[in-house]
Amino acid sequence: MASPPELNDDSDRASWEEECSTSLRILDREQKLLPKIIQSLERIRLGTYGYCLESDEPIGIPRLLARPTAEYCADIKADRELKERVYRD
Repeated sequence: MASPPELNDDSDRASWEEECSTSLRILDREQKLLPKIIQSLERIRLGTYGYCLESDEPIGIPRLLARPTAEYCADIKADRELKERVYRD
């Protein structure tokens, strides 16, 4: 990505730029996910994995299967997301 190839065709250049954009999004997502994975492994080590950080209630197997790095049960997470939307707008 640092040294773009010489592309004379506009469609080739657009394809290359789209590939670069996709690669950067994947890299950004992975960089954000890695600390969450490390935190989840630490919670496993401490024996607190699978329990909500706020309410100490079980998160639930279906939610953990869908999102193994979940820190909050579905109810608490929904409340937090609602508050984020309210304060953001």
